[in-house]
Amino acid sequence: MRRLMWFLAIVWAGFAVVPASARGSGAAIDAIAKDYVALSLAASERDPGYVDAYFGPPTLAAAAKLDQRTPSELSADAARLHTRLAAIGPKTLSPIERKRRAALLLQLTAAQTRMAMVVGQKLSFDQESKALFGVTFAAPTLASFDPVLAELDRLVPAGPGTLADRMKRLSDRVIVPPEKAETVVKAAIAECRRRTLDHIAMPPGEAITLEMVRDKPWAGYNYFQGHAHSLIQVNLDVPLTMDMVIKLGCHEAYPGHHVLYSLYERNLAERRRWIEYTVFPLFAPMALIAEGSADYGPDLAFPGDERIAFERDTLSPLAGLDPADVALFEKVRAVQAKLAPASAVIARDYIDGRIDRARAVALKEQYFLVTPQEAQRSIRFVDTYRSYVLNYFLGRAMVAKTIAAVGTNPAARWAAFERLIGGPTTPDDLVAP
Repeated sequence: MRRLMWFLAIVWAGFAVVPASARGSGAAIDAIAKDYVALSLAASERDPGYVDAYFGPPTLAAAAKLDQRTPSELSADAARLHTRLAAIGPKTLSPIERKRRAALLLQLTAAQTRMAMVVGQKLSFDQESKALFGVTFAAPTLASFDPVLAELDRLVPAGPGTLADRMKRLSDRVIVPPEKAETVVKAAIAECRRRTLDHIAMPPGEAITLEMVRDKPWAGYNYFQGHAHSLIQVNLDVPLTMDMVIKLGCHEAYPGHHVLYSLYERNLAERRRWIEYTVFPLFAPMALIAEGSADYGPDLAFPGDERIAFERDTLSPLAGLDPADVALFEKVRAVQAKLAPASAVIARDYIDGRIDRARAVALKEQYFLVTPQEAQRSIRFVDTYRSYVLNYFLGRAMVAKTIAAVGTNPAARWAAFERLIGGPTTPDDLVAP
């Protein structure tokens, strides 16, 4: 531990030893960025969970615990930092510094907004998603998803009961037994890692730790620890269907959150010494980049039929499942994925007060063919994270279109993906869906 603290002291001392005269406007941004990190850490003391990960100077984390600023004061201070940063003209900066400035402006807007929300400011779903995540979406009607339900009705094996009943019988056949879940997930993560490392050079010594947990509002979560290490938790209360195994492996680990955080740490925090990339606020535009790229991860790592083949030949035997059921379920899930935007439609109507909680739960059951318990869990997520749900399907769609723009060559697609998650990247850098 003493060696680790000594190493951190040497690394972070570097922020203070570069002469300001040699850095011009970059030094001014450094000062604003440090204040932003301090503000973000103080905000997390007032809004638990606001900071998703932090691996910067320990002195700032300690100071945040003593910071007495209220959420209103933090919101006002974020606005003042935004004004200071906006006053630095882009023409005085290099192209990469201009990208840094643009990203930090968006982060400051998000911080100002989130702290205002903490003290009771009411925003519509669209206002909130724009201020926090830098995006809005053109919401379709729920009725526009009815043809997808009809397609699923034709694909899911016939039997008694509703389509949801039939869907549950099929999904029950591909649920990984809890006692085998850790083994199966570890095998999936190992394959996701192997495929990712074929294309992306990770920092030396990078690693993850896997834990199986319960009583959480999510299926999986990555707690980045710094030094290219992540703690990944998988919630056993959520039925772990075979398709979720690959999704969790790619989303939380490789080439998803673990890789993005590790590259931000290496490329931006360490090499460029941009201190703002040592803190990851949950309610900020970088969440759209993180969730969108992580949700796109399985498509990149397992193109075409490779995902079904790996589940059939490797994961199914480990889980003791029938490979034929797994293959059919993947086809069903591919169709069901078309329903993803409906989650934001329901969340928006719920947050904006057009429907109550009971109606939101009922609509989740209807359009996502889930049990009442699963629907309740889904709305619990909305209660906790609100417009954050937009980052998954919309972020994924934007990342997918951005990668598709480079063509079909696998190496080119991986290279484009690495540039995207290596930062600095904002929602404005992505192709709109």
